[in-house]
Amino acid sequence: MSTAAAAVAAAADRLIVAAATRIPCGPIRDLIGSTDQASAYAVQQAITAHRLAQPNPPRRTGRKIGLTSKRVQAQIGVDQPDFGVLFSDAHYTRQVPAATLLHPKVEAEVAFVLSRDLDGEVTPTTVREAVDYAVAAIEVVDSRIANWDITFADTVADNASFGAYLLGEDRKTLAGGFSPVDVAMKMWVDGKLVSEGKGADCLDDPINAVVWLANKSKELGEPLRKGEVVLSGALGPMAAVKAGSKVEVEITGLGNVSAEFV
Repeated sequence: MSTAAAAVAAAADRLIVAAATRIPCGPIRDLIGSTDQASAYAVQQAITAHRLAQPNPPRRTGRKIGLTSKRVQAQIGVDQPDFGVLFSDAHYTRQVPAATLLHPKVEAEVAFVLSRDLDGEVTPTTVREAVDYAVAAIEVVDSRIANWDITFADTVADNASFGAYLLGEDRKTLAGGFSPVDVAMKMWVDGKLVSEGKGADCLDDPINAVVWLANKSKELGEPLRKGEVVLSGALGPMAAVKAGSKVEVEITGLGNVSAEFV
């Protein structure tokens, strides 16, 4: 095994143990550096493969795009998007078990469900044509790394700091006139307004975020597929939650989605 491969394997093992024991670990940038995208995504892919190789594994249900909001980038200290994998065992309808999370925070997003593969030429037009419908979403971001002490490589390797997700029930089609770039978002935690934003805060348009994801996924050999859910990225700053927290999100045109941490 090469030195680079050994570093990737060691980083993956560190994050796998942290997830299994619920004990946060130190950053993995001491192993792969803080800016090495190729190694970071290799770690992520190794962890995904490990999960899917377990008895009764969860299903891959889609992808999440992270770090699309300038304000969220500022919170983390990076300047470019990343992505991670969604799993069926992290999809909740209302109640989220807080004990499964380490450092949870919430983001409000527009989610898309795809009606076709995106494995050919990708443009805003082909993405729009591939969207079956859009819904409001809450992404629970989490970190297996202690105290959110992360650089870009740390968060990419840690499945883009994914924790869980919830989807609203009001489905809108783009052909029916719904325009993701024009939405406005408000998010409350325990009745307090903690985040506001708009569609243009997500890479200028959530559709742009999906274009970026589709191209990046193809580059890494895992194109977006029909039926996948795509969380397109935060519309405003994330907010911390804990056991007992109640989250309400309102996105114009898509209605509401809520979560309770139990």
